[in-house]
Amino acid sequence: MPPRKSPTLTEAELRLMKMLWRRGESAVGDLVAAMPESDALAYNSVLTTIRILEKKGYVTHRQEGRAFIYAACVAEGDAGKVEVRHVLQRFFGNSREKLLLSLLGDEEITPAELQRLKDAIRENAVAAGEARGGEAN
Repeated sequence: MPPRKSPTLTEAELRLMKMLWRRGESAVGDLVAAMPESDALAYNSVLTTIRILEKKGYVTHRQEGRAFIYAACVAEGDAGKVEVRHVLQRFFGNSREKLLLSLLGDEEITPAELQRLKDAIRENAVAAGEARGGEAN
């Protein structure tokens, strides 16, 4: 049985998506040329990966002369949300609380990060209360 297609991005796919998000529309040759030497991939590897990204719905193309020009059709933030939802479902049983408690239990969290999390929770609680027509505590 062939492996199931994953909606999430592999490391190679993510590298190419980051390049497309940063550069905008690009031909495969341009992506190959723009890769750092330490992460260089062959033209055919980039082409294969771009085609996989297109099948997954992350990339679209248009033809310009004989060349295909590829562009991201999923915003970076939206792709990140897909990845977080995948981790949330796979590792935390769709429990946002378990995910957040896991993050809070990380010994490397800084006081500034903790304060931003507190502020975000407070702001979301207020917004949720307003959406329900009430007031959040």
